[in-house]
Order: sequence, then structure tokens, then C-alpha cells
Amino acid sequence: MTTAEENYDFIVTGAGSAGCAVAGRLTESGRYRVLLLEAGPTDSNPWIHIPLGYTRTFTDPKVNWMFDSEPEKELNDRVLYIPRGKVLGGTSSINGMVYMRGTPSDYDGWRQRGCEGWDWDSVLPFFKKGEDQERGGDEFHGVGGPLHVSNPVRCPLGDAMVKAAIEAGIPENADFNGAQQEGCGYYQTTTTNRRRWSSARAYLGPARSRANLTIATEAHATRILFGGSRAVGIEYHTPQGRKTARARGEIIVSGGVYGSPQLLQLSGLGPAGLLTQFDIPVVRDMPGVGTHLHDHFNTYLVWRCSQPVTVNDLAKSPVRKITAAVQYALSRSGPLSNAGIYAGAFVKTDPRLEQPDLQINMFGWSAYERLRTGIKPHPFSAFTLSPVHLRPEGRGTVQIKSPDPLQPPAIRFNFLKSDYDFQALIFGSRLCRKIAAQPALSSWVVEEIIPGAGTESDEQWIEEIRGRGVTNQHPVGTCRMGRDVDAVVDPRLKVHGIEKLRVADASIMPQVPGGNTNAPSIMIGEKCAAMVLEDALAA
Repeated sequence: MTTAEENYDFIVTGAGSAGCAVAGRLTESGRYRVLLLEAGPTDSNPWIHIPLGYTRTFTDPKVNWMFDSEPEKELNDRVLYIPRGKVLGGTSSINGMVYMRGTPSDYDGWRQRGCEGWDWDSVLPFFKKGEDQERGGDEFHGVGGPLHVSNPVRCPLGDAMVKAAIEAGIPENADFNGAQQEGCGYYQTTTTNRRRWSSARAYLGPARSRANLTIATEAHATRILFGGSRAVGIEYHTPQGRKTARARGEIIVSGGVYGSPQLLQLSGLGPAGLLTQFDIPVVRDMPGVGTHLHDHFNTYLVWRCSQPVTVNDLAKSPVRKITAAVQYALSRSGPLSNAGIYAGAFVKTDPRLEQPDLQINMFGWSAYERLRTGIKPHPFSAFTLSPVHLRPEGRGTVQIKSPDPLQPPAIRFNFLKSDYDFQALIFGSRLCRKIAAQPALSSWVVEEIIPGAGTESDEQWIEEIRGRGVTNQHPVGTCRMGRDVDAVVDPRLKVHGIEKLRVADASIMPQVPGGNTNAPSIMIGEKCAAMVLEDALAA
């Protein structure tokens, strides 16, 4: 069943990290009528808002797309599980809440690739505009913005991890988003009062009372409608049937790294050979749509802990669970008040590098399985150090494998395509062992569980990496920004050759930043909204 069309000034497809920022900012003046479409439900699930609750939403199909990759050749043909948010706030509602921007040279590198206006000096104001920094404003940070950024919940095990990293020769760094990234320390998080502060909470909270914003949940965008080479509307699926909406102004696609290229391809924007394979009329042959996919890649080392202070101890004890629930309910304290991702380090695998190419994440838990069947912690106290390669060389694709818009796309990463990809992780794994052996942390260690002391040679490490390495869930690049023939959007995020259509999410990043991607995605939403409003006023 198709219902009558409605008309708006702007339509935003996808209420994720960037999409919420776009919609929230576009409605602030009250001048424009905006429709925000979200395929998932509202963010009413209580586990979304409890920091440790992401362990429950990790495999919840009600709020999670629960994608799978295609078999990865260099990973022994393993299929990788890919959790992505399907709810207001998108993945910012189910992620680990780490606030990280990357380095200034990351964005200067975007500018060098032809993306004018995306150098560090140009994007920093948008990071600051969105931020409400608990430590206060300064040269690098803003206050009064919609996104709360808070100091971490410190704990003895986290303190020991940071101190051990310093003992291993990594300098202390109190602010990874400040003057420099290199060093070790606690992570700041997108939380406030020990509650998750997603992009939906940040940007839609104030906007929901505005009469000019319509938020449609369980509304899956399925096709962009065109009048010639101009985007004029959106077709979307709802529980009540198919609906369409028309845009007097622009359509902003914010479906994420997997959803945005899928929607473009289903709408006739993509590689002509792929589209004709599924009898999709080609609006514009765009070979770059769905290419250039890349992501951080990580492995992990696990140690049995000598003290029962880890999240594993909470998971295996009904009494501890009840106690933790009471603590959190009464005082927003206890193990539920943080995500168990305590701290980290950014280091260079080669001192000649300009910027860190390795991130070490420090977790107060461990698991023997992190698949679509759930996170299954070890039945004993344990903690994890996880080396993450920030500068991967492999590039993959996202392609439709059916004309049915409700079917997931085919996702291929092509991880571990170079010797450098392996060597960075081997370096990081050995550095993790060095950290665990330092006096500050050694008293917490009983034994190394994964991979075990027997793994020593490069060849053994390579096999470990192939067998256990996974995506770090920071995908980018599938609607890449640039000026070259394979670029999908220009520096103002307008789709090449198409009027009134932009893409705003991590898919436009020409290169993944050196760090978690939620904060950069929100920055993209902020900057996109500013450009849309600027163009609307000039029209």
C-alpha cells in the first residue's frame, strides 16, 4: 500500500551520528520543514543509555543491523560479524562511547587529496561547535554544544594499565584530542552523568519539540526519486506500507558506510554493470559508489587477572549483577557506569612516521567469543589489551546483492593486503606483552590466556592475526569525497552530477582518521548542515 506524499524542505535518510546532527541543525531556525527517516525504532531501550549496556545491544536485532561480511580471503575465509546501530542515534547508540577525533594531519591529508575546506583548521570549529567539554573550553575544545564529552570513570585496574604503559616507555597524554595524540592515558567518552549521550540525545533532544521536524522511525529509505538529474524525493518502507516524501530543497543521505552506498545503488547511482545485473535503471554510472571501503583492524591479547575486579566477574555472578544494578540505580556508580574500555595508547610502529599508526585499547574484560551469537566472557577474571592498526592498506567494497532494499549488501573488506598491515599488528602485539610485563601491571597478571606464551615468531603471530583478527568497527570511504573520477561527492558533499543530493556520514571520508570515528562523523554532520543552510540562504 502506498500512502499520499508529503512535502518537506529537506529530507535526511538515517538518524545516525551524522544524520541526527544534520536534522537537528537544519531545524534550529524554524524556517525549514525537515523529515528525518530512521529504519530502526526510537531509542527507548534502557540498555542503550547505560554505559555497559552495549554488551546487550551488541547482538540485539531490534536495534542492530547485525551485518556479516563476505568470507575474507586473508582471514582464512572467515565471515566477520559487523554490528551497526539500527535505532535513533545509529551506532552512536550502541558503540563504546570513546570520544576521539584523529590527528590534525589526518584532515590536512583530506585537503591534500582535493577536499578543500576539510583541513584541520577548517574542521576544528565544527568539532568545537558540537562539543560540551567537561574540562572546559580551550584552543582545542568547545563548551555549550549539544554533545557532552566527559572524563572517564577511573579504577585501580585502569590506573595500573596506564602506569604500565608509561613504564614501557609510552609518554603520558592527558588529552588525545589536544595538542598531540601520541601517548597513553584514559579515554574521554560521550556520556553525561554516567549515561550514554548519543547523537540522538545530543541533537534530537532539543529538536523533538520543534514543529518543523518530523521524525519517522521504522521508516527504511528504499529509493531516491529523481526528476531528470535532480533528486526530488524518497520512497521508504514502513510497517503500514510504502510511502513517499518530496523535498523542495535537498535530500541528505546519512545511512552510514553500508547503508548510503546501498541506497544510491538501489536508486540508480553506482557502477552500471552492477545495476544492470539487477535490472535497476542507471540514472548515472558512478563506479566509485561502494568502493574504497576500509576500516581499522585489530587483534587482542588476554591475561587472567589476579583480582576479581573485571567485567567477567560481574557477568558470571547473579549477586554481583544485582549489586551493580542497585549501585547504578541509586548513585550512577559501579561497573555499569562505564563501558569497561578504560584507557589506551597511540604509538608509532616506526619513529620516522609523522603520526601514530597504532592504537592500544585497554579493556577491563575479556571474551572467548564476540560474534553475532553474543559476547561470551571468559568464566574467570581477565583483561584485554588490543592493538589496532590505524593505517590499513586494504580496500574493499559494498555492493547490493539483490534489488530488494530490505536485504543486506555484500560487504568485502579485503583486510591484510600488505606486509605492513601484518607488521604493524605484530609490533602492537609485542608491545602489549611488554606493557603487561611492567611492574605496575604484572601483579595483576596470572598468565597469558590468548594467544599464550608459545606464540613468539613472526610466522606464529601472522597465523594468530589471520585466525582471530577482526574489524574494529570504524568503516569509512564508500561514498568517498574528492575531485577524481571515482569520487562520489565533492567537498560540499554534493553527489557528482546530481542536483539537490548530498551524502553526510563516514562514507564520505577519503581516508580513515587515526582513532574512533564517531566524533568525526558528528563533525561531518555539523559541517554538512552549515553548508546546506549556506546554500539555501544564497538561493
